[in-house]
Amino acid sequence: MVVLSKIYTRSGDGGDTALGDGSRVSKHHMRVAAYGTVDEANATVGLARLHAEGEMDALLAMIQNDLFDLGADLCRPEMEKDAEAEYPPLRMSPTQVKRLEAEIDRMNAALEPLRSFVLPGGTPLAAHLHLCRTVSRRAERMTTELAHSESVNSAAVTYLNRLSDWFFVAARAVNHDSGAGDVLWVPGANR
Repeated sequence: MVVLSKIYTRSGDGGDTALGDGSRVSKHHMRVAAYGTVDEANATVGLARLHAEGEMDALLAMIQNDLFDLGADLCRPEMEKDAEAEYPPLRMSPTQVKRLEAEIDRMNAALEPLRSFVLPGGTPLAAHLHLCRTVSRRAERMTTELAHSESVNSAAVTYLNRLSDWFFVAARAVNHDSGAGDVLWVPGANR
């Protein structure tokens, strides 16, 4: 359990921060940028949930929890030393990816195949889900960049890749279920 009795520590006033293993890096370090963008994605999910109800809200709540797991995973480097750690680090699991894939397949089954690219929009929830999609895609880009220079759990990268797909299909499903339908791109419509 986490207990936070004091929110500011002043330990980062010099421009560095502690990672999950206790090491310190600059606040602009690629690892900090990656898990910071995962946190930003989580905040966009919170905005989307303002418009969600029932099952969609429950699914988004699970994703928010997963994104905290993902942030914990990314803030803790040195996967090869995980077994030696005093407290076993939290790592993303392939089962979390499989759950997203099953949900994508289930939502997509009710949708017509796309014949055009989709513009972000439709219902307020769908528009917010598209924002979630773009921020999670940026988190994926930052995480894959980090993975080129440091060890990163492959399930974390895969989860982010599936997550943006999940948000895309969820936005389409929300628009479909509301009767709004997809907002389609019309190439060259305003020439």
